[in-house]
This record gives sequence, structure tokens and C-alpha cells, in this order.
Amino acid sequence: MSETAARLRLVRTEGIGPMTYRRLMQRHGTADSALRALPAYSARRARPFLPPEPGAIAREIEEVSGMGGRFLFLDDPEYPPLLALLEDAPPAIAVIGDAALLRARQVAIVGARNASLPGRRLAAELAADLTEAGLVVTSGLARGIDGAAHEGALRRGPTIAVIPGGLDRAYPPDHAELQSAIAERGAVVAEAPLGTAPIARHFPRRNRIIAGLSLGIVVVECGLRSGTQMTARLALEAGREVFAVPGNPYDPRAAGSNDLLRQGAHLTERAADVLEHLPEGPATARPRRSPNPAPRPTASPAPAPGGALGDAEQVLELLGTSSVVVDEIIRRCHLSPAALQSLLLDLELEGRIEALPGNRVMRSGPG
Repeated sequence: MSETAARLRLVRTEGIGPMTYRRLMQRHGTADSALRALPAYSARRARPFLPPEPGAIAREIEEVSGMGGRFLFLDDPEYPPLLALLEDAPPAIAVIGDAALLRARQVAIVGARNASLPGRRLAAELAADLTEAGLVVTSGLARGIDGAAHEGALRRGPTIAVIPGGLDRAYPPDHAELQSAIAERGAVVAEAPLGTAPIARHFPRRNRIIAGLSLGIVVVECGLRSGTQMTARLALEAGREVFAVPGNPYDPRAAGSNDLLRQGAHLTERAADVLEHLPEGPATARPRRSPNPAPRPTASPAPAPGGALGDAEQVLELLGTSSVVVDEIIRRCHLSPAALQSLLLDLELEGRIEALPGNRVMRSGPG
């Protein structure tokens, strides 16, 4: 099996998320070596790792190639560098169209599906003007603001669509023609395997890619506690700029964007407002802190013979069902940072802890 196929097989293994994939590659060097190690990890898990059959991976690679697409892996030179900065950057993405666009300076335009006509018109005009200024507009191909942004960008140049399902699934179905046009003139990106239907749990993963690819994100209309607001939060955490178009305070479709303005987003009415504040590169990402400090153990656990079990139990004693920053654990245990990271990977692969963005961990089950 080629290393490309081995990487995709490791990526497609249930239970191997983006951060686990990255740590496995750091430990084992190659995907093939990591795959050979999975049975040993599985022996200590309630649910073993079950990589897909090599034939299924070979078919996926062949089908994506037959569609005119290709895979980009996290350490490829052609992988988008801004996206790679995310802690949970997708280990592999499938791309149809011009993959080089993913390394261009991008700005995302996102918003409500049930957008107003003025909101859609403004999104299209912003996208066209930003494309004319040399930026690539990225969005999620949804109805409403997303679709209007793609259509506006296509008037002046290429655009990038990030979809929540497989590359062979038009999302939404009535945007099949628009998706094809973007694939021909720009790029369509998917993290999910072919055949994957877009379901609710895939949208946050899609949103982090939109935020990760872009230097800034423009919110035209969105409600409070919406997926668009979540995308803006992800952009802030990644050190990207957030822009928002003010809306009618009586229109619930503007409540989210108006709230972003209250929180410090750049007020945006035209492309010049974006160009004035869009940086050359991302700012330092804002630190994500644990909502609760690590609990102090009531008694120091006695080290077990050989030390390994004692180390694991000592670390687990510091964890609860709330996430804890790894740096806090380092301060409260005797392990070196390198030894702790190795132990945390073992505990994660055993299914005893979960690794989260922001260099945080938590117990997987009852403490």
C-alpha cells in the first residue's frame, strides 16, 4: 500500500480524529507504521480501531481522481498553510478544481440561509468587489448568503466552496449547478468521504475549514446562537479578523451580526471596509482557557510498580469531566512535557481521555 493510501486509511479509521492523527504521525513517522500499531492500542480499548479495507480506500482515491479531484494531506507542500495552523486541521481534504487557490489570500462571506433580499444583494456585491480586488472569496455553498457570495464572486473570478458532505453530494441539491460551476472556475473542498450525506454534525467541521482558510470572515446576516456565529467564534480563536454588516434591530436575521459588532467586529458596509482591516497574515490566536481549573487531588496517589500505571493514574486523578489545559497538568505532576504528551496519547488511544482544541483534555467517561 502506498503511503498516500495508508494516510487516507488512517484518516478514515473511526476514532482517529485530526489531533490524534497528528500525534500518531509524530510518534510513528509514517501512516503505515501507525496502522501497524493500531492493534496494540485496540487491545486496551473497549471499542477497537477498525481501519477500512485497503480496497475501499483504493476505490475512493480512484473515484476522486476520476472526478478530476485530488487529496491534500496535512504535511503536503500544497496543503493550505493557514488551515494547517489550526490544532484540529483536517488531516486530509479532497479538492476538485484549482487546489492552488487554497493557498491564495482568502476572505470568507457567510450568513443566514433565510437571508433577506437586501442581504443577498449586499453579499453578492461584496464578493464581486473583493474578488476584483484580488482576494478569493470562500463560503459554504448554503442557501441564502453563502450562495449569493459565490454567485457574486463568479462574476469577477474564482471562488472556493467548502461543503459538509462528500464531493459527489451536491449541497444543497438545488445548488448542484452552482457547485459544478465553482469546481470548473474555482475549487470545491470536502473533508468527508465520497458518499457522505451532509448531516448536522458535519457542519461545525465544515465551518472550521472555512474559518481556517480565510484571513477574515464577513458576516452579512445571522441569528443569535447560529452556525454562522460559531464560524465567527472559530475565526476569532484562530486569530482571524471578523467583520459584520449592521442590520435592522427589529429583524431577527440581524441579531447575530449586530451582536458581533457589539463584541468588536469591524463594521462593514462595502469592500473597502474589509480591505482596510484585512491583515497579510493571521494574528496570534487567542488562548483558550479551561472553564475550570484542574482539581487538586485530595491525596497524592502512590506510584505503582514500574511507574507507568502510577503515572497514568496520577494524570487521571487531575482530570474530570470538565476540560483542563495540558500546561496546568504539567505544573501539577512530576512528568516532563515530552513524557506527559506521550502518556496523554496512550490514554487517548485507550479511550480513557479526549483531546480537545486549545491544548485541553478531559476524561472520556465517569471519573
